[in-house]
Amino acid sequence: MTHAQLPRTRVLKSLGWLALLGFLHGCSGEAAPITNRAPARPDASDGGAPTASAGKPSLGGTNGASGSPVSGGAGQASAGSAGASTTAGTNAGGDAGTGDCMVPPPAAAVQGWAAVDGMNQNGTTGGGDLTPQVVTTLAEFKQAVSSSAPAVIYLNAVLEPDSIAVGPNKTIVGVCGAEIHGHLGISRVSNVILRNLKIQGYGVGDCTKDPAFDPIVGCSSGADAVSITSQSHHIWVDHCDISDGTDGNLDINAGSDFITISWTKFHYTPRTDNVGNDSTGANGHRFSNLIGSGDNVPEDVGHLNVTWHHDWWADNVNQRMPRTRRGKIHVVNNLYTPVGDSYCTNSGFETHLLVENNVYAGVKNPLSPDANGDMLARNNVFEKTTGTTTATGTGFTPPYTLAPEPTDQLAAAIMTGAGPH
Repeated sequence: MTHAQLPRTRVLKSLGWLALLGFLHGCSGEAAPITNRAPARPDASDGGAPTASAGKPSLGGTNGASGSPVSGGAGQASAGSAGASTTAGTNAGGDAGTGDCMVPPPAAAVQGWAAVDGMNQNGTTGGGDLTPQVVTTLAEFKQAVSSSAPAVIYLNAVLEPDSIAVGPNKTIVGVCGAEIHGHLGISRVSNVILRNLKIQGYGVGDCTKDPAFDPIVGCSSGADAVSITSQSHHIWVDHCDISDGTDGNLDINAGSDFITISWTKFHYTPRTDNVGNDSTGANGHRFSNLIGSGDNVPEDVGHLNVTWHHDWWADNVNQRMPRTRRGKIHVVNNLYTPVGDSYCTNSGFETHLLVENNVYAGVKNPLSPDANGDMLARNNVFEKTTGTTTATGTGFTPPYTLAPEPTDQLAAAIMTGAGPH
């Protein structure tokens, strides 16, 4: 989706860097850069489910439940094409209007790695043009998404926490404010689309809420909000809000490939992590996105290729935006605003990263290239950041067309457009 396709009346052109950064740095003073930018150890990523913090900042209107208020023009009306609300200036998301919430906004064309043919799959089509099946209970949802048959599934419910496995050839779309809580696992399957969903992990403010939590290990013993693992491929996550995964928000590992994450918001409820072998104390294991669970995983070789575009790393994310290994990773036209972070974008073991036309505002260590990884960064914007802002590696040439957009109004466009609508 290009800026021209966004509802331009809703992209507030009056949002300026001074207003944005004034808010960010009014919340916390600048800290010295972290010299050891890589995580202390490679976590194994398992599964889990983050929850969005009730939407996007309202850009001058009434603040969303956990969105960051940013001074600017009129507030964001959020009735949404999903019809979730008609109150102007709130953060429910979606374009203003009173349309039928059972009719989700149309999807744009998939871009990036998920659009590339490979592994006996031509692009990512999910359930295709099949007639949508509407589900309203956890039991119905688990049965529908776990089937091996192709399907288009509309979730119209706020589900109680559970661990949910997704089968192949599925398009799963949230309607009317749908929410998934717990863990959504994509394992050993292909051709899956997740769209317009709020996904909240078990670890909302406290990792011990996760049924799998082991106090000897700590937060990493729990589930990710979303896990893509075990050679899963051709996965597209679009316009989702993912938060509070116990281990991570959305992790990708074990030879998975051909993945695009677009227009998705990642964040956490504040928490600490004071117990277990992996304790990070005040950092709270708020580690959003891990690609590759370790340096010595043979099935990762030649895989873990992921595109991240128009995503927003927001409140309380501490690191891994993303943390990477082995793949060819394209990080383009994203927004970073998590005040108090440790580091943002990492290139780890045998990774090739192309990082272009992103906006880093008020963060520490925007770029974190490891000695054994490769990163090429170009045309990024750094406003009141500390730490590394250059990376002159080789990167890679994407085997697809995804032209980077200008950055002058990117922050406003992502704040308005990311997440469910």
